Amino acid sequence: MIKRVRGKIRGIVQGVGFRPFIYQLASRYGLSGFVINTSDGVTLEIEGADGHIDSFFKDIIRDCPPLAYISSIEREYISPKYEKGFQIEESKRGDERSTLISPDVCVCEDCIREMMDPFDRRYRYPFINCTNCGPRYTIIMDIPYDRENTTMKKFKMCKLCKEEYEDPQNRRFHAQPNACPKCGPEVTLWNNKREKLNCDDPILKAKELIKKGAILAIKGLGGFHLAVDAKNHKAVVRLRKRKRREEKPFAIMVRDIEDAKGIAHLSHEEEKILTSKERPIVLLRKRKGNPLSSEVSPKNRYFGIMLPYTPIHYLLLEKRGDIFVMTSGNITDEPINIDNDDAFRNLKDIADYFLIHNRDIYLRSDDSVVTFMGGKLRQIRRSRGYVPVPIFLSERLRGLPLVLALGGELKNTICLIKDGKAFLSQHVGDMENLETFQFFLLTIRHMSRILDITPELLVYDMHPDYLTTQYAKEQTDIPTVAVQHHHAHLVSCLAENGISGPVIGITLDGTGYGTDGNIWGGEVLVGDALRFRRRAHFEYVPLPGGDSAIRYPWKSAISYLYKAFESDLLNLNIPLFKRISKRDTEVVLKMIQRDINCYPTSSCGRLFDAIAAILGLRHRVSYEGQAPMELEMISDEDIKDHYEFGLEKEGDRYLIKISDLIRAVVEDVQKGIGPSVIAKRFHNSIIEIFKLLCVILRDEEGINRVALSGGVFQNRIIFENLSLKLQQEGFEVITHSLVPTNDGGLSLGQAIVGGLRFKEGLI
Repeated sequence: MIKRVRGKIRGIVQGVGFRPFIYQLASRYGLSGFVINTSDGVTLEIEGADGHIDSFFKDIIRDCPPLAYISSIEREYISPKYEKGFQIEESKRGDERSTLISPDVCVCEDCIREMMDPFDRRYRYPFINCTNCGPRYTIIMDIPYDRENTTMKKFKMCKLCKEEYEDPQNRRFHAQPNACPKCGPEVTLWNNKREKLNCDDPILKAKELIKKGAILAIKGLGGFHLAVDAKNHKAVVRLRKRKRREEKPFAIMVRDIEDAKGIAHLSHEEEKILTSKERPIVLLRKRKGNPLSSEVSPKNRYFGIMLPYTPIHYLLLEKRGDIFVMTSGNITDEPINIDNDDAFRNLKDIADYFLIHNRDIYLRSDDSVVTFMGGKLRQIRRSRGYVPVPIFLSERLRGLPLVLALGGELKNTICLIKDGKAFLSQHVGDMENLETFQFFLLTIRHMSRILDITPELLVYDMHPDYLTTQYAKEQTDIPTVAVQHHHAHLVSCLAENGISGPVIGITLDGTGYGTDGNIWGGEVLVGDALRFRRRAHFEYVPLPGGDSAIRYPWKSAISYLYKAFESDLLNLNIPLFKRISKRDTEVVLKMIQRDINCYPTSSCGRLFDAIAAILGLRHRVSYEGQAPMELEMISDEDIKDHYEFGLEKEGDRYLIKISDLIRAVVEDVQKGIGPSVIAKRFHNSIIEIFKLLCVILRDEEGINRVALSGGVFQNRIIFENLSLKLQQEGFEVITHSLVPTNDGGLSLGQAIVGGLRFKEGLI
């Protein structure tokens, strides 16, 4: 019996070869009808035998293209039309826009084979792509995802490319960035005086220059990289000096898995992540005796390694053993450059040469950074390759209003909620300058437009001095609500795991504005997505100079030492006082004693800073988290014991007393015990503190589920060992995987808390 069905398919179904897939599937079953892109996804009508229609829909789920993601399929029977053949129709723009857009992904194996084939018309063409690979999110200006709505609109396809584009049997059918050397973008090489270098192969020449020690600015998918030969120590040092990036590790790109294995240890799981279509930077443990400059990743056991993901990268790293630093093309603390003119202006004092192209990047997107920890991939920076794939929310959260959450001050992302999906933006950065703030505003406009969201609620962090807070308070045409920083961390973890609570939430980080106006950061909360109670935290110590103490950990050390020793701290024989003058120490001590420019904090991050400074590891930092990272890196993995600590109950809240711990650390230092032993004992102490608190609170609250969130859980020792010990105690442990545990995931939690409060009438 002949029937006709109308179907609507939502998800990542545009720009991924979905319509030709439907066309070929319909042809296989002899079905007539049509398929069309709309602003709502893909709509189709098919007509034929009932059994063939059922098989058709089953195969859509089973065999969909590699970059597609189906979030829903709706189908309804309509009257047959008794037409012949199946058509792919032109896209239509509708009133509602809720289609999902594919992230930028690495070039596929088929395209690489063609690019390396001397007889192929795209031989060595650095913009080769098809519906299974290439740029997406960074070139889309609007939806539907058609060429005129991308930055490829200025390139008119030649006859051969047009034939591929219009052929449903071709894998480049409706590949919007489709191009070839005759009609597409081109690469050119310039010096930093903006003089074009005439050469037959700009990419080959660029590689020669890198191998000779030059610094190159290279335009990629989501922005510029700064590249040098990672084996050339002088070149790496020169890049650090010019970029004013003293010690923060550089990312590196290697040719293939074999080259990665030559410099780092890889598990099977890490290899799969490294070779995935997302191509993130993966943190991998260094091999001893590797040939790279010591300045690539100083005082760190790990390299950040990625494989090539654009055709340009594959052409640059053709030779085995080529390993290049590929760090973000920006002035430190500013957003990555995406525009050629801006790059020449901003990077001319850093780069010797510029390898650029004339395909515009509409929206910048940094490389994503991930690690494999505790049996899962963990996001550290969620950006290229992953954004804008949404977080699909649990049933309870599917009735939320249209929410825009603004994130925090550091590692900023924004989050938009619509139809049970949470869309986190790519990494925006630290909101410390006008350039980043402008990128933040552009990201809000762009994501709101392509997702067709006019927010009904604006959510922001409680900190009164954040730029995001100031922006929120300037908006007078929309309700706004502030969400406490650590509650947002906790709920971010719950939301990505589809859990509503209540839970015991351990939220450990450097800085978060508390409900009492103090700086929190070492917290145990009990609550759910609507409410929380603060059940435990580190006792407050004064933070002398506020943000200044973050840049200079020795100031935090003085504060913690004063807590433990009072004025006797001046008589301590510890490495800290070999680096810091007595005069500077006395100035900070007077600030603490007189409560001048001091801010009470319960921060776990500042405690790590203090221990690192006491051990003489780091009295000044050049990037966020440097002191805790170095403390982790030197820790002796064989040490199992820990220091004593105190707990004191005040009302229904436990205070973690740190004086005993500080005194024990100083005693070990004065005994001459090595920093690696002390560092691991300190880590073990943190683990024991929070394990014990969870056991106590389980008895009091009747809750057996623990959620871990906050930047401290990027620390492998803390994360893996605390998770294990809690599991051994019978707890269910909830952790981050889809979004960062650091402030990059904060906007998700903000959006959920604010949206639920709005829905429940609490705003």
